[in-house]
Amino acid sequence: MSETSTPCIICVAITGSLPTKANNPAVPITVSEQVESTQAAFEAGATICHAHVRNDDQTPSSDPEKFAALKEGLDKHCPGLIVQFSTGGRSGAGRERGGMLPLAPDMASLSVGSVNFPTRVYENSPQLVDWLAEEMIRYDIKPEIEAFDLSHILMAARMHAEGRIRDTPYIQFVMGVKNAMPADKVVFDFYVETVRRLLPGAPWCAAGIGAQQVVLNEWAIAAGGHARTGMEDNVRLDRDTLAPSNAALVARTAEIAARHGRPVASPAQAREILGLRPVAG
Repeated sequence: MSETSTPCIICVAITGSLPTKANNPAVPITVSEQVESTQAAFEAGATICHAHVRNDDQTPSSDPEKFAALKEGLDKHCPGLIVQFSTGGRSGAGRERGGMLPLAPDMASLSVGSVNFPTRVYENSPQLVDWLAEEMIRYDIKPEIEAFDLSHILMAARMHAEGRIRDTPYIQFVMGVKNAMPADKVVFDFYVETVRRLLPGAPWCAAGIGAQQVVLNEWAIAAGGHARTGMEDNVRLDRDTLAPSNAALVARTAEIAARHGRPVASPAQAREILGLRPVAG
């Protein structure tokens, strides 16, 4: 099967750390809202849920109890869904960022280097990266490598070669963050070439921020990769229209896949592509 006929995995990043109800009333904040929003996105074709949790005042949280409640709800209402927890730096400091990993989700995000964000440095020290990677091995969690820069792809390949990332990595290109890598097609193409050269056979996906979300969906799907959408990265369908739900963004991504002749991956297909354990039971 060629890459461009491989089923397309759609990841829905449901909440993130930044968007609030003021940006779009449909952003799910509470655990119950998150479960409901994810279930609709799952029914629309998403097979990975990239999850952050929030406090009641909408500020970011790294509370393992909130992650546990969310995982319980997703496992119940979205059978087969791949649950991916964020260890991102906006949700906590230091090892707080991995405090939920003992819950053993299917996947967790792993940023392997630092980068500038709009108003801060997104800091990922070598010591923290190594600790998070060790915890993911300990709890049999597949990391999704969030590559905000070319060096992050090369670091992932090095970590894999050294056994610090077990199995074949899953690489995600993040483009369009202000002060980091813009959505540049020449760079995107080089990212794809670099993954194929250094990590042959490794699956990859792409995420675009704001208006670049649909652009990166198009590029990734056309090139045989997988796609991320959702309100963490973008709260609009277009400049004048707020997205009514995460499911609406997933449906748009599924339409792009159909246009490129790519079937949307089922939960079982997504797990096989990523080398994840099959659904229990």
